[in-house]
Amino acid sequence: MLSHEETMRLIAQAQQGDEQATTLLLTENAPLLKSIIKRYLGKHIEYDDLYQIAGIGLLKSIKNFSYEHNVRFSTYAVPMILGEIKRYMRDDGYLKVSRSLKSLSSKITKYADEQLKETGVSPEIEQIAQHFGIEPTEVIFAMDATRVPVSLYETANDRDGKQTELIEHLPTDEDKKMMDRLILKDMLSRLAPRERKIVILRYFRDMTQGEIARKMGVSQVQISRLENKILKKLKELYDGS
Repeated sequence: MLSHEETMRLIAQAQQGDEQATTLLLTENAPLLKSIIKRYLGKHIEYDDLYQIAGIGLLKSIKNFSYEHNVRFSTYAVPMILGEIKRYMRDDGYLKVSRSLKSLSSKITKYADEQLKETGVSPEIEQIAQHFGIEPTEVIFAMDATRVPVSLYETANDRDGKQTELIEHLPTDEDKKMMDRLILKDMLSRLAPRERKIVILRYFRDMTQGEIARKMGVSQVQISRLENKILKKLKELYDGS
């Protein structure tokens, strides 16, 4: 497993054009890619296609990562990988947007821009619906269906004209929980089967060390030692991710 320092060193080398460093980073982060794309299986997209698209997101993460982001690399990479998959699904995957819906969305955008220029105020959903003779829900659907996903780490100007990342302007509790779950799943996948079983029984099924020991046919002392060893290993994985 790569340590945090090794990961940072390889990212720096990859950003300078080192193909071996890039390949190693892709290999080491393969479990993370697999844990992410599992969420999208069964949606009429081939596994290999999903993996390649996720890999593109990871490559973009490697290219754009900086110490200034002040986050672990995996935390930075997850939303970029998700954004790449969602963009693919919207443009080329199973989420096909009809021409009529695209046309309606374009007309709505044009109308909203005209109203903003004329009145200085963006029109409400109900006003747009009345103008086009459709239901408000149709307006919302048309506008949302053609919206292009963006990375949470893309920059935008705030009210003071300062460049900040979009993630700073969004409620991120759920995003963090989702990323933490993906990272945890990735770390668990790197444990040996016996180690993974102990973690699941201890922390997901609330079993005591004694109960786990009886279930696995070993002593409680052995389980205690193994648990400490596993926790140390997980910490190293977390710090190095």
